[in-house]
Amino acid sequence: MIGTLVNVAAVVVGGVLGLVFRSKLPQKYITIFFQAIGLFTLFLGFSMSLKTNNPLLLVFSLILGAIVGTALSLQGRMERFSESIQRRFKLSGQRFSEGLVVSFLMFCMGSMTILGSIEEGLGGEPNLLYVKSLMDGFSSIALAASLGVGVILSAVPLLIYQGGLTLLASLLGDSFTSVMISELTAVGGILLIGLGLTILDLKKINVLDLLPSLLFIVPLVIYFA
Repeated sequence: MIGTLVNVAAVVVGGVLGLVFRSKLPQKYITIFFQAIGLFTLFLGFSMSLKTNNPLLLVFSLILGAIVGTALSLQGRMERFSESIQRRFKLSGQRFSEGLVVSFLMFCMGSMTILGSIEEGLGGEPNLLYVKSLMDGFSSIALAASLGVGVILSAVPLLIYQGGLTLLASLLGDSFTSVMISELTAVGGILLIGLGLTILDLKKINVLDLLPSLLFIVPLVIYFA
């Protein structure tokens, strides 16, 4: 998992630099950075979601994921956790929850995450993850400058998710097909669209309640694609 560890380090370093810049930037720049991130998230989400060749499976995975995520109250749990962290470390005024969720989804939902994890899991050099680390490092600077310290803590779920994919790929071998990768990417794209709408205050979407969709799309592709 060397590639994932490098990726995590890049996010942490970039996030720290972003916090340094944040303290020196006027609020109007932070606001426009936040809006730019929202627009880019929408663009990225639409481009990824169009990779699907099985829209019915995509819809079913989202429905099943929404049912499970809502039953587990993933969004509510994250918000309560965020509030407890803010109180404990006196982070008043920080967009902690948004920073954590936005960063995690942007760093983890792309096809480079999936392909890079599979590449390393199958025994290859993690070249894709190295490239992704460079990109995420620069992205985390902008994210932390507009969203605060939550961006740095997104390195923890990034380690769990991306590292888990790498371990899963090492166990499943060549079972990861191009169809599966495309559908996983498409589901991630839908989540990013919801996230972009939330960032821009167009519509509040409980994106975290949809996260289990990423688990359901895999068996749906295996049995029905």
